[in-house]
Amino acid sequence: MADLDASKSGTFVVDGNVKIHRLGFGAMRITGPGVWGPPADRAEALRTLRRLPELGVNFIDTADSYGPDVSEELIREALYPYKGLFIATKAGFTRSGPNRWMPNGEPDYLRAQALKSLRKLGIERIDLWQLHRIDPQVPREAQFALIRSLLDEGVIAHAGLSQVSVADIKAAQKVFKVATVQNRYNLVDRDSEDVLDYCEAEGIGFIPWYPLAAGRLTESGSALDEIAKAHGRTPGQVALAWLLKRSPVMLPIPGTSKVAHLEENVAAAAIALSDAEFAALDRAGKTASRA
Repeated sequence: MADLDASKSGTFVVDGNVKIHRLGFGAMRITGPGVWGPPADRAEALRTLRRLPELGVNFIDTADSYGPDVSEELIREALYPYKGLFIATKAGFTRSGPNRWMPNGEPDYLRAQALKSLRKLGIERIDLWQLHRIDPQVPREAQFALIRSLLDEGVIAHAGLSQVSVADIKAAQKVFKVATVQNRYNLVDRDSEDVLDYCEAEGIGFIPWYPLAAGRLTESGSALDEIAKAHGRTPGQVALAWLLKRSPVMLPIPGTSKVAHLEENVAAAAIALSDAEFAALDRAGKTASRA
């Protein structure tokens, strides 16, 4: 299909020097249930990863905790040596089982995990390394100082944060340059609106996780449903198109372990919403978020 080209989502320059296509790929779903263990269909997960560069997707987001390690290992198997790809990973959680996540921001732990990600991905430097969570049990300044040291030592090229406030970003910026922020955000979940606006003003990439959740807006007769029908698209595709139109720093990373679903997501990059359609979806999303 001619519209299967992630470059149609536009570009963003990370930290002022690395250009990526704005519609990326989140590699959490290429693991097993509860983001634990290997995927149910390993061969299909590898086919999905290998399809990414063919579709113009050149930004991939993963984490050491996805599996754990499984996602990074599959990415290496499918895509190494990553020609033309920008690979981001994260650390800051320990895992004890399916759907179990425990923050760990101890500097020694974060350093060890970053070095392990280097080995798992088979690289000498991580393109983008993100603190998966600020651990409330560890002074955030200690966590930020560790990130500064990873940058200074060349372990990582760029650094980001996840699930943070504007105050957190400002505090981190006193220690290192924040390249990206990854917060939960979608058409209905708008709690990070102020963070997105701050990122746009500062030129920080905003990576919305859980980008396709739309809840009742997917029901028949909703604004999302009607606009999707008008474009001959799915509600999920239109929700992604809305994200892309919302801000030039928006970097959606929908994830899947299926080639067909990946292609469906990438097709969203070609959808051109009118200003009226965008406004109608914006109003519906805000109304749903307050319900």
